[in-house]
Amino acid sequence: MTNLPKNSRSKQILLDFFLVFVFTAILIKPYFKAKYTDKWASIESTFIADARFLSDHWPHPQWQPLWYAGTRFDYIYPPALRYGTAAISKIFGYWPVKAYHFYTALLYAIGIAGVYLLMRVGTKSRGSAFLAAISTALMSPIFLFMPRFRGDAWLLHPQRLGVLVKYGEGPHMSALALIPIALAFTWLALEKPRPWAIAAAAIFAAGVTSNNFYGATALATLYPLVVWAFWITRQDKRILIPAAIIPVLAYGLTAFWLVPSYFKVTSENMKYVSEHGTTWSVWVAVVVAIAFAIITDKLARNKTARTWEVFLAGAVVFFTLNVLGNYYFNFRVTGEPTRLLPELDMIYIMLIAYFLRWMWSRPQVAWHGLAIVIVAASFWTTHWYLLRAWDIVPSWPDHTNRVEYRVTDWLWKNMPDARAYPTGSVRFWYDTWHDLAQVGGGSEQGLLNSQVEPAQWETNLGPDPKPTILWMQSMGVEAIYVADKQSQEVFKDFQNPHKFDGVLPLLFDDKQGNLLFKVPRRWPDRIRVVDTAKLLAVKPPRYNDDMQYLQAYVDAIEKGPDAPASLKRNGTDAMIAHAKVGPGESVLVQETYDPAWHAWSNGTPLNIRKDAMDMMVIDAPPGEHDISIAFLTPLENKVGRVVTLLSLLAIFALFWIGRRQEHSA
Repeated sequence: MTNLPKNSRSKQILLDFFLVFVFTAILIKPYFKAKYTDKWASIESTFIADARFLSDHWPHPQWQPLWYAGTRFDYIYPPALRYGTAAISKIFGYWPVKAYHFYTALLYAIGIAGVYLLMRVGTKSRGSAFLAAISTALMSPIFLFMPRFRGDAWLLHPQRLGVLVKYGEGPHMSALALIPIALAFTWLALEKPRPWAIAAAAIFAAGVTSNNFYGATALATLYPLVVWAFWITRQDKRILIPAAIIPVLAYGLTAFWLVPSYFKVTSENMKYVSEHGTTWSVWVAVVVAIAFAIITDKLARNKTARTWEVFLAGAVVFFTLNVLGNYYFNFRVTGEPTRLLPELDMIYIMLIAYFLRWMWSRPQVAWHGLAIVIVAASFWTTHWYLLRAWDIVPSWPDHTNRVEYRVTDWLWKNMPDARAYPTGSVRFWYDTWHDLAQVGGGSEQGLLNSQVEPAQWETNLGPDPKPTILWMQSMGVEAIYVADKQSQEVFKDFQNPHKFDGVLPLLFDDKQGNLLFKVPRRWPDRIRVVDTAKLLAVKPPRYNDDMQYLQAYVDAIEKGPDAPASLKRNGTDAMIAHAKVGPGESVLVQETYDPAWHAWSNGTPLNIRKDAMDMMVIDAPPGEHDISIAFLTPLENKVGRVVTLLSLLAIFALFWIGRRQEHSA
């Protein structure tokens, strides 16, 4: 088939890509139209809630006031899945939950076809490409030596499907779907001068990053391996230009949201979702990288036919070191390496397909027989999954009978403006149906307020109600949700669920183990006129149950001047405050401080600073004020938008040049 005319070969690849996509789409058909499933413990809830929020505040809220006492909307998660889901919801009228499932199912099917494309481009073998793609859709070789994950896969369904359906890792699986496509176009761009391939590689690489950072981490490992494979087997300096342009353009396409402060916030938040890397792991990684470079230089220098082998060997070596090294020996450079198991699966399948092709190309019949036996045995393990593939996504016909809905619906009807403290699966689904403010949020990413985490740790784990109540008052919380052992709620985060009994007034009790307690606060609005000197004297808590510092802060905000103030939101990015300020007093707004917040009174700018709880303090002169508070687009985002626009122009130029070259060839 490699001798087909160029146009015919391209059409054949497109047809094959489509056929693999259709096969996979049929395999996961129920997921395309799924609404609520039985996976109420899944993190997919937070992505659905995030997309619902975006759909209701389209096109681009800069501030997310519902999570983490407020944070930048861009910081919470890369934009592709949230915008893809919201757009599908708005265009087709789908519920956000169905739009999320449709988006992730679509990308999942595209991703399996992407494996075909990468193998076809890299090996020039149609059979190997089909085998690798179909295998990726049906099986997981990691189950052979990772029994814990094998036991977690009902009917031995592919691990990447379980990660998507059971654990809700839609963004990661969507990013993974685009990785082989980005690498395939990179391959074409390095193989010969193809401006259009450079542009396509940059677009798909940006798509990977715009869906998920673990996918971006995988691509950041695989991309240099492709470049190295071409360099060592060709020694052609012409590959350096496209090799440099692709990542530059890819970043340019993401520059409007992936600003410098995003990197800073994300790296700081890693401590909440990942263990620290180890020094010995870094040294082992360096030694392995040097050894790989030396060995491939010796075995593959100027040997063009070994380009795919060098790339595949590097992928196997480094992902095995990172993922299996972590699983068995706690190897860790950064992040959580076992999150990359789907990538490892894909790489191992490509490796097996490569060796099966090698066996089939041997003249001896014995090699052919062995290849047939391996393929038959492998596909035999998939027959349970194939027979019941559509049972992987069990639906939940009535979501209104779930505690996650009932609690949030009660709060929406009775306390719509309150900030609450939900826990467990109620917290995950808290903003799926309504705009309700909470202390926590999604997956502990994008936090600006450093006090949000210790507040949650003490509330969930501490036995004494007193520091918890002080934390809640500090965070502007009016209600705490508690689930005891009989509750339908999944996680039961509270270690001491009865610590508020008889201490706080009861707001809600469904007699099914779900309770809402009222937190005493002086006034309902999350704004206070405070004694400036007293608030400045307060220090951040030194530890979770630091009663001294917590009490001092609460005294400053709840026992301050007798001057009730009001605070009203004007959309997501603005607020209007009314306060009567005396000499030596300031206005505290219980919303996370960010330098992009600005305040004015009668057109006069007012200074905003951060207090001990990372909340906003506005310095207003004595008198009665109507204060306008607005989140203004940061300079780094404005610059990023210009960079993205220039990158788009460069992309269009590359496609235009490529088209001109194709016509003149």
